[in-house]
Order: sequence, then C-alpha cells, then structure tokens
Amino acid sequence: MSNEQSSKQVVGYAAAEYVRDGMRIGLGTGSTVAFFLEALAEKMAKEKISVIGVCTSQQTEDHAKKLGIPVSTLAETPHLDIAVDGADEVDEQFRLIKGGGGALLREKIVAAASESVIIIIGAGKYVSKLGSGFLLPIEVLPFGYQSTKTQVAQKGGCTPYLRTIESGEPFVTDNGNYIFDCKFENGIDDPEATHSILSQIAGVAEVGIFLNLCDLVLEADAEGNLVKHSTDYARNLFA
Repeated sequence: MSNEQSSKQVVGYAAAEYVRDGMRIGLGTGSTVAFFLEALAEKMAKEKISVIGVCTSQQTEDHAKKLGIPVSTLAETPHLDIAVDGADEVDEQFRLIKGGGGALLREKIVAAASESVIIIIGAGKYVSKLGSGFLLPIEVLPFGYQSTKTQVAQKGGCTPYLRTIESGEPFVTDNGNYIFDCKFENGIDDPEATHSILSQIAGVAEVGIFLNLCDLVLEADAEGNLVKHSTDYARNLFA
C-alpha cells in the first residue's frame, strides 16, 4: 500500500469510530471514502450494529451494496445523522472545494440534509487558500454549455475547462450534466462571493465551493498521523 493509500485508510477508519447503532449516514464519493466504507462494513460485522446509508453516487452505491451496507434514498430517508465525505481542498475556515470525482451536486444535497458532516482528507489537502492547487469544479447543464462557459469565465474571473473522458467526449455526471474545472490564477480570494456569482449564472447546476457544510475534518499528515480540525459545534457534538 502506498503512503497516499495509507493516509486515506487512516482517516477512513478514524471516521468509522463516530458511527453509532441506528445512524442514518450520508455516504460520499471517492477513493478516501472507499476506505471509510470498508471500515464501516467491518464495524457493522464486529459490533453487530445496524445503519443505513444514502449514497452520493452510483459508484458509492455499488460499493456499499457489495460490502453489505444497506442503502436508502433521500426520498425514503430525508434526515441524516452524519455524512462522511472527502474533499479536494479544505481551508482554515472549514470551506471546501469538492467535485474532483464528479459528484458535487449530490454531495452538497446530502451534506445539507445531514445533522453533521465529517470530511476526511489525506496529506496536502488542508490549505491556506482555496483554489491554489486544485481547479474548482462546476456542474453545468449540457444545453447551451458553450454559452455558460463564456459567462463563467467573464463573471467568475477564471478559466474554465470542460472535463472530458479518454475518448475526448464530455464527462457526464450521474445527473446527466457536464463539469467545468475552473482555474483561478491566484486562488480564490473570496469563496463566498465567488460562490454567489457563479451560482447565479444560467446553466450552472452547482458550484464545488462548500460553505457551512463541514463540522469535523480528519486529516492524515505526511507521516500518516491523524490530525483533527473541529468547529465549536463539532467539539460539543463529538465530545
């Protein structure tokens, strides 16, 4: 196992420690969350607990079912106790960039439906300024996406690139949409303002800036040590 995989395993298994019997859990998407799913399945078998998960992607749903984790939908289970997800960047104010895996719209809906959100990240993703090292994903409708791209560039002050697959065709999300990965030359100076501006552009379905949707960050540093970053709310919630 590589150092990167090891750090993801550290935080994935650490997040499983916060799961309690009977919880309704939002299950995020990505390689780090995959370790959480494995840890969750092991915890269910070992401690004989029962939980139900609401998945943010088809990929996660397939993995959860394979591991024997019961899954539901937000229509059936509209209120969740916790959500566990990864992030591409996290800053000191618990603002996030998400969407590297292409599930940002569903991830934001699930996070908003959760009482608390635990973000699990490997080394290098805790940053002083969002957008410094990772492009900002924006999910957009296919209809008129060329026009939307122009508006995103002009109003957002960034350079958007259409995400594609190996064949050169556009990457398509589980919602049937496209994704622009947007480059900010000097990072994102004002995440709140940037989120507001981009969200108001016609054709934009969701912006990969997550605000006020993170309570606890579990980070594995370069040496694989677990580091916890907590909001005041999380300190009380997870005491």
